[in-house]
Amino acid sequence: MNAPLGRLADRLALPQPYLLFLGDTTEASYAKTAFGLADWAADRCVGELAIGGCTVSTGLPRLSPAEARAAGARSLVIGVANQGGIIGESWIAALVEAMDAGLDVVSGLHVRLGSIPALIEASRRTGQRLIDIRTPPPAIPIASGRKRSGKRLLTVGTDCALGKKYTALALHRAFVERGIDADFRATGQTGIMIAGGGMPMDAVVSDFEAGAAEMLSPDATDDHWDLIEGQGSIFNPAYAAVSLGLLHGSQPDVFVVCHDPSRTVILGMESFELPSVEEVIDLTIQLGSRTNPAIRCGGVSFNTSSYEADAAEALMAAESERLGLPVADPIRGGAAFDALVENILA
Repeated sequence: MNAPLGRLADRLALPQPYLLFLGDTTEASYAKTAFGLADWAADRCVGELAIGGCTVSTGLPRLSPAEARAAGARSLVIGVANQGGIIGESWIAALVEAMDAGLDVVSGLHVRLGSIPALIEASRRTGQRLIDIRTPPPAIPIASGRKRSGKRLLTVGTDCALGKKYTALALHRAFVERGIDADFRATGQTGIMIAGGGMPMDAVVSDFEAGAAEMLSPDATDDHWDLIEGQGSIFNPAYAAVSLGLLHGSQPDVFVVCHDPSRTVILGMESFELPSVEEVIDLTIQLGSRTNPAIRCGGVSFNTSSYEADAAEALMAAESERLGLPVADPIRGGAAFDALVENILA
């Protein structure tokens, strides 16, 4: 068997605790790295840093780099995952200030920290490190399509940034609480920072996407589950290639559709309507059955963060009855989420 990514020997040795950098972000969905770390690795975060124009917050204390260093922080993590993965010009001064305060800088963006002269100079002057985690391992093979042992679940979405990572993490926690042998398999920058290992799927050359997914989730014992974090959406005009390669390579036995019922258009591409849950189910089965003919939908995960509790519960109950599948918000939990877990394991 191949050695699975995410085991202790493969874990990232990132300097912790973190100061989370929000930049000048005004859209919470683009600060998903900061929110993900605050929600799932709060014990490794001391606070947040924002610059002028920022309108989002993780709820952590607002600290300057010097204050964060005094509180024990060892690195500043860029908590923004914007379109194109760029480092804004307006951020540079704050990143340099962080290094002057004694913090390394960690980034999961496409643009490399080491490509920015001001950051290179500050690193040389201060001795602080520039750490890019969106770097695939060498020698990724092309996919073989060979059916692997073990069981796999993939979270898929109607869009980007609506809960695929949170759903996979919540399901992993639920599986472990039930005594099931399971691993969370990270495929994006935030998940990799939380798990300490994984595969940055959107940094892999397209010919090797499915091979990278096979590498991420190798052969396992028959009772083992890999809970694989999905990426993008097969309906997204920009990111469908990553989503399809991950679907073919992960060969999921079960998938869960993740959806934000308050959205009507694709995030950042407002001329495109959001696909329906049914469309995603049908196309995922059609495409996924190429490498796993037994693929099935285990249910639907709703992101109801913009709804009051009663409205969210009523909506999910109605959609569950309409779709004939469990519908739950993994963050709210409760009986609906328990039903989703049980249907996945059925």
